[in-house]
Amino acid sequence: MMSEIKQIKVATKGERFYEFTDSLRDFVRQEWKDLSGVLTLFNTHTSCALTISEAYAPTAKLDMENFLKTLAPRNLSFIQHKDEGEDDSPSHMKSLLLETSLNIFVEKGELVLGQWQGIYLCEFRDDSKTRTLLLRLSH
Repeated sequence: MMSEIKQIKVATKGERFYEFTDSLRDFVRQEWKDLSGVLTLFNTHTSCALTISEAYAPTAKLDMENFLKTLAPRNLSFIQHKDEGEDDSPSHMKSLLLETSLNIFVEKGELVLGQWQGIYLCEFRDDSKTRTLLLRLSH
């Protein structure tokens, strides 16, 4: 059986990775208390992405952010799409490299993650945004 689609919002303030593991964990505990299944988390935007990565050492997050900036810098000579600024095309390039959606196991209302894993919204735009993520538990 599938639950109805729920949504959560993640506020961002510029290009960086925003860990929201704890707020997602709280949301799942509240909405799906004792249920088990697979949580699908879907990002409804094209200039940010989702990932699961190390959340213990702050330097790991910085390395991930800098890695993507290196792969898709703003000064690439072929970039034409700049409708919303210099971060426009590079933000879409970076989102291609990560995920639009994630599947995460839920056991009795608890996210099942590895010891050092954290869930991130990876923002690639300079301006502050409120990002909408859709959630559904299949159980």
